[in-house]
Amino acid sequence: MDIAEHIRRIPDFPKPGILFYDISTLLAHNQAWQHTVDLLAVATRPHRPDLLVGIESRGFLVAAPLALKLGCGFMMVRKQGKLPGETLSYTYDLEYGTDTVEIQADAITPGQRVILLDDLLATGGTAAAAIKLLRQAGAEVCSATFIIELDGLGGRDEMAQLDVPVTSLLQFDA
Repeated sequence: MDIAEHIRRIPDFPKPGILFYDISTLLAHNQAWQHTVDLLAVATRPHRPDLLVGIESRGFLVAAPLALKLGCGFMMVRKQGKLPGETLSYTYDLEYGTDTVEIQADAITPGQRVILLDDLLATGGTAAAAIKLLRQAGAEVCSATFIIELDGLGGRDEMAQLDVPVTSLLQFDA
């Protein structure tokens, strides 16, 4: 099954000149979504993760069902101010300003093997911030896995600078 056929492309969203890859149509198709989770399981199982980490918000949709399939834990990386209790945060630069991601302070046991998941890798800025935060908490980040990777935007290079291998199921030109 070609899962690319189940990903809708929306031009000029969220702003003119951007081609948005919408996984909503993939999620809505039971067989295509099951096949996607199966492919992700094949890609992630060799890393023997203790915990799968999803980046807000579509990364939650990717990591949570995969964690169930692999029999490991799931945790969230969220935008600042969205998690209850004590948190750890990491602030990173954007093209025009900064952003902050957080995890719950007790979410990681030092030495845990984690895999970062999201629906799409573009520039890699948010994924890199999440990896730095996870490492700050003591995690061993084994890989970063994505459904879609946009070639030419530098995301894979950003992950390579952090010495984190990347797996993507689909690659499209940016």
